[in-house]
Amino acid sequence: MADVTILHNPRCTTSKAALAAAEAAGTDVEVVQYLKTPLTADQLRDLIGKLEDPVADLVRHDSFFKELGLSDADVATSDQIVDLLVAHPRLMQRPILIRGDRAIIGRPKDRVPDFLR
Repeated sequence: MADVTILHNPRCTTSKAALAAAEAAGTDVEVVQYLKTPLTADQLRDLIGKLEDPVADLVRHDSFFKELGLSDADVATSDQIVDLLVAHPRLMQRPILIRGDRAIIGRPKDRVPDFLR
């Protein structure tokens, strides 16, 4: 079993940097490309239970978010966030690093090495 799971988007430079940091630290990593294998509602709830960041930070407020006509009111609760990320996994922030009962969003990049220690 891997030490750390990284929810990864291979097109994201910050996500690639997290993988590189894990490799440099000698950390055994399980990589989950969440766009190819989206998280289920139960997996998202489990992730939220481990997350050290505010749950609303799981949602990217990018152009797609705006295109869908969403606002902060649409991601105010854990249930809303789970429903949104099940329907639109590309709105999930990345990378997300999970170790045991802890999880963080790997932004900014300088958070990752401390988490890997």
